[in-house]
Amino acid sequence: MSIVLGCLLGVGLLLATSPFVWPRASAGAGVGTGRKPGTLDQLRVRLVLAGFGAVPPTAFLTVCILLGAAAAALAQAILGVVALAIAAGLVGIILPPVIVSVRARAKRRANRAVWPDVVDHLVSAVRSGLALPDSVSALAQTGPTETRDAFADFASEHRATGNFASCVDRLKERLADPVADRILETLRMAREVGGSDLTLVLRSLATYLREETAIRAEVEARQSWVTNAARLGVAAPWIVLLLLASRPEASLAYNSPMGSTVIVLGLAVSVVAYRIMLALGRLPEDERWFQ
Repeated sequence: MSIVLGCLLGVGLLLATSPFVWPRASAGAGVGTGRKPGTLDQLRVRLVLAGFGAVPPTAFLTVCILLGAAAAALAQAILGVVALAIAAGLVGIILPPVIVSVRARAKRRANRAVWPDVVDHLVSAVRSGLALPDSVSALAQTGPTETRDAFADFASEHRATGNFASCVDRLKERLADPVADRILETLRMAREVGGSDLTLVLRSLATYLREETAIRAEVEARQSWVTNAARLGVAAPWIVLLLLASRPEASLAYNSPMGSTVIVLGLAVSVVAYRIMLALGRLPEDERWFQ
């Protein structure tokens, strides 16, 4: 029986990590290919936004697997319930990506409020007569604090290479934000084809961004109770289950086939219900079309 459960755990770990290890889309997919970026590309963007840009996606996935194995072993040693050990292993695998996604969304939400100020600084620099590369480089000193490091890297790289297009690509990769993509692609087009309406376009974009930020903030504040209810509704039954499983007689009951079935079904229902609640309470995020 233990061999069968071990094989099932191995298959579950393989299925959980297979979308990351063998993504359907190629790693270099972008605008020109007509395909969305692969799963590893999306994970890399989340790591950058979460502040772990130096961590390779493969190393991060390895840490997830090791953490899942450690959580499963610890749960088995403490509770002695095989089904709960498997559930703990799956939670250990899923927990780091969830934390990274939460940090990435928080970073993107914080950046959403500063992009209108970035656009205003760009408009002021362009109207003062600065060239576009110098206008972007000036944001390292005059721009919002949250984005100064990225623009400082752009300034140093542009001084070293003088290639505006490649520096913009690196800056987009560093910022990893759809709004930044739109701003930088507007600047790239203005530099390549020219035009006298750049300041008008940037001002219109800043107005749109401020209105969108205000609407999103109001809607998210009203829907926050949905996500809080989802977290509470998922956590409460499992806390009770852990308290019950600490008793020897309950541990024997949950180690039976019927007890394992109850835990597996409860885990499936919890995951599905939690995802549905999050889908109802979360606003759609902008796609990055200019990667």
